[in-house]
Amino acid sequence: MATSSHLDAKIPDGPLDTKWTKFRSSVPLVNPSNKRRIEVIVVGTGLAGASAAASLAELGYQVKAFCFQDSPRRAHSIAAQGGINAAKNYQNDGDSIYRLFYDTIKGGDYRSREANVYRLSEVSGSIIDQCVAQGVPFAREYGGLLSNRSFGGVQVQRTFYAAGQTGQQLLLGAYSALQRQVGIGAVKMYTRHEMLDVVNIDGKCRGIIVRNLVTGELERHSAHAVLLCTGGYGNVFYLSTNAMGCNVTAAWRAHKRGAYFGNPCFTQIHPTCIPVSGDHQSKLTLMSESLRNDGRIWVPKKKDDNRPGNDIPEEERDYYLERRYPAFGNLVPRDIASRAAKERCDAGYGVGPSKMAVYLDYAAAIERYGRGEVNKNNIENATPELIQQLGKAVVKEKYGNLFDMYKQITGEDPYEVPMRIYPAVHYTMGGLWVDYNLMTTVPGLYALGEANFSDHGANRLGASALMQGLADGYFVIPYTIGAYLAGEIRTGAISTEHEEFAKVEAEVQGKIKKLLTIQGKTSPETFHRKLGKIMWDKCGMARNEQGLKEAIAEIQALRKEFWKDVKVMGEENTFNPELDKANRVADFLELGELMCHDALDRNESCGGHFREEYQTEEGEALRDDENFMYVSAWEFKDESNWELHKEELVYDNIKIAQRSYK
Repeated sequence: MATSSHLDAKIPDGPLDTKWTKFRSSVPLVNPSNKRRIEVIVVGTGLAGASAAASLAELGYQVKAFCFQDSPRRAHSIAAQGGINAAKNYQNDGDSIYRLFYDTIKGGDYRSREANVYRLSEVSGSIIDQCVAQGVPFAREYGGLLSNRSFGGVQVQRTFYAAGQTGQQLLLGAYSALQRQVGIGAVKMYTRHEMLDVVNIDGKCRGIIVRNLVTGELERHSAHAVLLCTGGYGNVFYLSTNAMGCNVTAAWRAHKRGAYFGNPCFTQIHPTCIPVSGDHQSKLTLMSESLRNDGRIWVPKKKDDNRPGNDIPEEERDYYLERRYPAFGNLVPRDIASRAAKERCDAGYGVGPSKMAVYLDYAAAIERYGRGEVNKNNIENATPELIQQLGKAVVKEKYGNLFDMYKQITGEDPYEVPMRIYPAVHYTMGGLWVDYNLMTTVPGLYALGEANFSDHGANRLGASALMQGLADGYFVIPYTIGAYLAGEIRTGAISTEHEEFAKVEAEVQGKIKKLLTIQGKTSPETFHRKLGKIMWDKCGMARNEQGLKEAIAEIQALRKEFWKDVKVMGEENTFNPELDKANRVADFLELGELMCHDALDRNESCGGHFREEYQTEEGEALRDDENFMYVSAWEFKDESNWELHKEELVYDNIKIAQRSYK
């Protein structure tokens, strides 16, 4: 591990609030007739990919879009529940572009890039306008304005939502825009195709190698630029809120072809997930952060209290977030809420059969809403039963599908008893390093949405993932990619017969054959589960030097065992999900090691990266701004060998301070 050069993020000059406007006014353009001769590949069709593909095709580029699902509508963006942030200030509660910018920088514990975050805040309002125009059914207030609710880390209501299925509704909007372009022939859609490598020619990204997941055939596809919109890598932990198909393969193969990986150790633990029920589980289910808007989080004041939640009287409950953080209460950022839950459970105050859970209680909200309905309808001498009935109806309207999901999974009715929740891996702030234009260190190769590192620092505020994905696809990449493609108008069509395509395809095929010929005794799933346990135990909610060093050695040993003992059933040139899984696990085994190296190298605590050696007397994250105010960008050299490059972070527009939500 060596430290090398400092990175240039290509941030435009000038005041923060005019950078993006000035950039858009001066960036090189490609005229419409030339756009028709330029091909762009988009890998991934979630919010970032679908919006980018639709926008670029609308501009006139020839677009090829790839997803490994059977339809773009099954992209994991569909799983987002709670909402999308925007600085519209409909509530008239003091929100602004600057406040959204500041909250995002502070929420990320001062480890994100100022210029990108301000641009994100600037375009946030346009995202809402775009989605409303597409027919996204956002919730509305009585007067017709779009409704907002609260999310963690802020003191204003800026989160737009569609019940508890915001991601699904937003994706349907982006999918409609994408399908329109497919219908007119501007986008060629490749479903059930997985990208397994990128092809660089003369220092520029010129295409990809994909596997047809139905036939098993490898295919070559060329383009003048490639956009990776492939999501995050949370499934390196095995158990996470991500769909089981989510993986790091596209980004990781790009990393091994020269794209630096930024801040890989910055992973987010979400505080409101349904607790693990046993070793049989293969994924976890998220309860939206929006539930913290009205719910109250607590544990019993007495250790090992086995009484049902409803039997514990008010005076024997510890509303620990409200006690520790009076200014923000239950709405502290995710990393703080998660660590606080872990601390209470580790101290013996956990609830439920595993004692690794805390309560999220809606009794007070139901009572409050019920009394409001009674007053609104001029009902005198309302019975407690009627108040409860009316209150539950309001909660059902706001959060009904989430409550139904909880009941189906746990068998408990959250309208009657408190939910039990515990933190779980949810999102990855790290990703491929990109400059202001969203280009990686490989010219012509871009990364959008969760696949890049750029906007969230060491901790993402809730409801900002959907915002970033759509901002990158609809409002950023259509401008920034033109600066690069303006130099490509004389390039002409790129032949897939080039020797580099043949070489990379042969390497991909060689890896597949190797996986199939090992014929060991252990399934890819077993290796994935073992890796996940190492990562969760030693690079999860808390890390320390000894544990990280142990994890690196254990992962290296597990990877050697994988390449000696993995058993992949089936054949090469056919439908083979077990082979697909093995390919993805092989990449997770390499990524996991880099994550531990990155966590070991960063001798500070910040956001979701909590090194136990670096904390305040009150147990909060203790940053080291003097030595670690930079983005870690890792260059792949060879197995277990990376070189560290640094992008220094400069804050000219905000005051750096220790985060406080008290």
